[in-house]
Amino acid sequence: MLKSNIILLVIISFLVNPKATLPEGFVYVCEHIPTLEVELKYYGAHNFVGDTIPGYKANTLILTKEATIALNLVQEELLRQNKCLKVYDGYRPQQAVNHFMEWAKRLNDTLMKSEFYPDVSKEQLFAEEYIATRSGHSRGSTVDLTIIDGSTNEPLDMGSPYDFFGEQSWVDYEHISAEQKANRQLLQTVMLNHGFYSYSKEWWHFTLKNEPFPNTYFDFEIE
Repeated sequence: MLKSNIILLVIISFLVNPKATLPEGFVYVCEHIPTLEVELKYYGAHNFVGDTIPGYKANTLILTKEATIALNLVQEELLRQNKCLKVYDGYRPQQAVNHFMEWAKRLNDTLMKSEFYPDVSKEQLFAEEYIATRSGHSRGSTVDLTIIDGSTNEPLDMGSPYDFFGEQSWVDYEHISAEQKANRQLLQTVMLNHGFYSYSKEWWHFTLKNEPFPNTYFDFEIE
């Protein structure tokens, strides 16, 4: 009888909380920011590799508690302007980073080159710092995102696609329209105002200044 009760308790516990337990300090972001739009690009196949990436088992955004609190402040500010955040990536398992490294070594695998890195040779992706052996994403307080127009539900035009490897994605790239510059500036301003700092070669990439795990790279899966 005792064994049956234990099994029943396990089943009930799973039904109440079917997601895996996160490491201490991490949260499921949409439980705290339900208005957030999430489209994890590495859960799908439309990305620079052209396939789902290991470690991404669900379209579920995970970040540290501190990054989530700061991101919520950004979202609240944008909502007052009839705008909203859309997130393309947050916490990234180290196994995904390892997969990128292995992919980068396969120089003949250029399936998505014309769309994502037309002007950069694949062997230069490390040297140009578009791919690294360690990623701030794996520390849990880095996020890739854009802004959505609340009336059209469409992303603002930022002058280049997400994850485009080239100068067009650099924050200070000059050869874009005034509207595109203004959209980038809005994203930079709201993120920096709430405790994030940016990466100069990716307009979408931000890391929490006082991240709680600055020297730890996690590898638990997203599910």
